[in-house]
Amino acid sequence: MATRCLVADDSSTMRKIILRSLNAVGVTDITEAADGDEAIKLFGGGGFNLVLTDWNMPGKSGLEVIQAIRTTNKEVPIIMVTTEAEKSRVLEAIQAGVSDYLVKPFTADTLREKLAKHGC
Repeated sequence: MATRCLVADDSSTMRKIILRSLNAVGVTDITEAADGDEAIKLFGGGGFNLVLTDWNMPGKSGLEVIQAIRTTNKEVPIIMVTTEAEKSRVLEAIQAGVSDYLVKPFTADTLREKLAKHGC
């Protein structure tokens, strides 16, 4: 099954970097969201089997995106892509239902490992 990915990040530059990394590991069906509100709305349309979200975004934060998705979908892998690496923040995201963590900057190889771990 092909991976259909939702990427939420308020930085268009970061979205381009994530898109290039996803393309490099064979994920090409990608929808972009410029903030948390848009991400939640797009996810509600259904059909995504992977979500990559930034933590700090205007509107809804990445944490709120995770919480909103988890109310309707407990299965989809959600990877938090962020500079927030403090243990307390990681625990907060895990409690919200994040599947994994990718700390910026990251390599395509690191992304590939995370996707493989979640069957994407």
